[in-house]
Amino acid sequence: MKLVLDTNIYSDYAEGLPETVNFLAAYGKYLYLPAIVIGELNFGFMKGSQQQFNEKKLLQFINSLRVEIIDVDAAVARKYAIIFLSLQKKGAKIPINDVWIAASCMEIGGTLLTRDRHFEVVEQIATVILG
Repeated sequence: MKLVLDTNIYSDYAEGLPETVNFLAAYGKYLYLPAIVIGELNFGFMKGSQQQFNEKKLLQFINSLRVEIIDVDAAVARKYAIIFLSLQKKGAKIPINDVWIAASCMEIGGTLLTRDRHFEVVEQIATVILG
């Protein structure tokens, strides 16, 4: 299974939450991080007092677990439009960055691992919701 990690999943893993750590150990053969998630994480790092430590920890995570980055390109942008239009047609709203995260997931045919239940309204992707 291609697991696409949401921002909250990386944060849970970095904090050592057993449910997340165990799930990734069991199912994390192929891990992906959307560039959008990296942006959200960097924003959080910059707001905090341990920016360099957190950036180094993220890089170690990416390198040690061989995490692939999903860049935002024209194909992801098209998936974004498909998902956003679908949500608009059914009157569902989710945070705009999450539409991009879902589009990244859709582009690689992955399963999104998240704690956010609002992804349940995105019918174009498979999700696993922890917690």
